[in-house]
Amino acid sequence: MTALADAQLLTAARNGDEDAYRRLVEPRHAELHAHCYRMLGSVHDAEDALQEALLRSWRSLKRFEERSSLRAWLYRIATNTCLDLVAKRPKRVLPIDYAPAADPHDGPGRPLTETVWIEPYPDTGVVYEQRESVELAFIAALQHLPARQRAVLILREVLNFSAAEVAETLDTTVAGVNSALQRARKTIDEKRPEQSQQATLHAIGDDELRELVEAYADAWERGDVDTIVEMLTEDAAITMPPMATWFRGRDAVRTFLADFAFAKTWDETEFVPGDRRVRLVRTSASGQPAFASYRWSDGAFRPMAIQVLTLRAGRIDEIAGFVTPSLFPAFGLPAELP
Repeated sequence: MTALADAQLLTAARNGDEDAYRRLVEPRHAELHAHCYRMLGSVHDAEDALQEALLRSWRSLKRFEERSSLRAWLYRIATNTCLDLVAKRPKRVLPIDYAPAADPHDGPGRPLTETVWIEPYPDTGVVYEQRESVELAFIAALQHLPARQRAVLILREVLNFSAAEVAETLDTTVAGVNSALQRARKTIDEKRPEQSQQATLHAIGDDELRELVEAYADAWERGDVDTIVEMLTEDAAITMPPMATWFRGRDAVRTFLADFAFAKTWDETEFVPGDRRVRLVRTSASGQPAFASYRWSDGAFRPMAIQVLTLRAGRIDEIAGFVTPSLFPAFGLPAELP
């Protein structure tokens, strides 16, 4: 969209033209949604925040004085909407940050009723250069920051806004922004892995990655525990939010797969005896290899979980199985498979 077209749409929108407003902001939906996700760690919360931010911007459009770009103004509204939401919601984490590893013989337990889990992100709308900023480990590290530090880090280092622009967004000073950024960097450097998944995937290469994910999907559908375990690092983990329990190490993962995941079926609250036929559909989540897992039920394969793989040195270092069927529409996945 040209600057002239933007200016014309802005004028029309200020005069109450809702269609002009929609055309003005729609091209920015994807990046604003990803920003809200980084702030909140949840696809569902990000959607709520984005809709609220767009409503706020529509209502206050006549007060937009064009001292900054429209993009910066929209980010200001979206950021402050997220800060309001953060103040009302519990902190989101991954199971590894919630509780110590459990005994796999005890199984995964029941889902927690409270919503505390980070969710994977459908990254098709995220530009390649920013895939690292939606990886699960980075999002989890962000949630350890106080909300305003989180906003500063994202705005400065992911979105490349100037310190002055961030200061205006957060109604603070440039010195305050720089101080918050320094503290945020220290925490993030302590929390996130030495190597990002984007760097890991680049080192593996497309051909080796394709062979790995195809072999994984085939073994998972067949219930081949030995093949899955052979693909893991020695200290690999498997997590299953909304269950808080998780397991660490090849032997623990083997026990869980053999005794529960590949021996029984999931009935929405626990593993029970039954038909455990599953089908995996390749997708991408949080900049990482992922699968939509469908289980056989009532004559069709129905949504069960989004599995996100974290890799290290050519092996699987973590299997994060988000047992949240409500995520499937956000990934553009079908409601069932024949």
